[in-house]
Amino acid sequence: MQNLVSTEWLAAELGAPDLKVFDTTKYLPNEPRDAQAEFAEAHIPGAGFFDIDAVADPETDLPHMAPTPGRAMRLLGQLGISNRHRVVFYDQKGLFSAARGWWLMRLFGHENAAVLDGGLPKWRAENRSIEHGPLAVPGPETFWADFIARRLAGIGDVKRAVQDRSALILDARPKARFDGTAPEPRPGLPSGHMPGAASVPATDLLRPDGTMLSPQELRERFAAAGVTAENATPLIASCGTGVTACIVALGLVQAGLPEPAVYDGSWTEWAARPETAKQSDA
Repeated sequence: MQNLVSTEWLAAELGAPDLKVFDTTKYLPNEPRDAQAEFAEAHIPGAGFFDIDAVADPETDLPHMAPTPGRAMRLLGQLGISNRHRVVFYDQKGLFSAARGWWLMRLFGHENAAVLDGGLPKWRAENRSIEHGPLAVPGPETFWADFIARRLAGIGDVKRAVQDRSALILDARPKARFDGTAPEPRPGLPSGHMPGAASVPATDLLRPDGTMLSPQELRERFAAAGVTAENATPLIASCGTGVTACIVALGLVQAGLPEPAVYDGSWTEWAARPETAKQSDA
């Protein structure tokens, strides 16, 4: 299974016993919408709901931080996911938070995961089948987590990258927030960016319909930020809270470029820490 699958592919595969499909929608604090209520109103047949705020570490006040391997094993198993399953993630916006589900599976060693290109909007635009109402809770499965540390960056890794430029930080937030000319959606956080970071807005990797650009177009976007196949500098993807950074990770994989570590705390953690360096072009 590819990392990015089409609506045509998913429509043909629906109902396969080894396939799990999840709505992974997450709305921002300034978006007054209820993802789970909207899932109940309309979802892809047989899909479950994958709550990235629940498949997370409850011991931190940072939003949806990656869980420990033990917690991941328990929660993913409760969602009916086993190591034999192919898992497809989509969201209600097109391609926004679905990549977070894909990245979490890869973080815990499950490579057989994918994102639905264009998500629910494309599925509905093509008049494909839709289900309504809550889905029955699936039977539990056993999921074994193989944590892959290189796919996760902590604040210590990012501090070192800022200090010695040992890694290139790719920031997926909108350019105005990166520049410091637009506010963050979370109250009390300044906008701006980490010194040395490059702006790669996640939306710049997508077409207007929410599908991802072609591999060649992606390579051109990343080359403008200083990322090429010949560049051996390690990469760290960051954003607001570690969600759209996963779109950058998916885009790099699709482009055939080195896979980055995702800075899970992202700007929400970095901006709140008094000792971290911030840069603004405002």
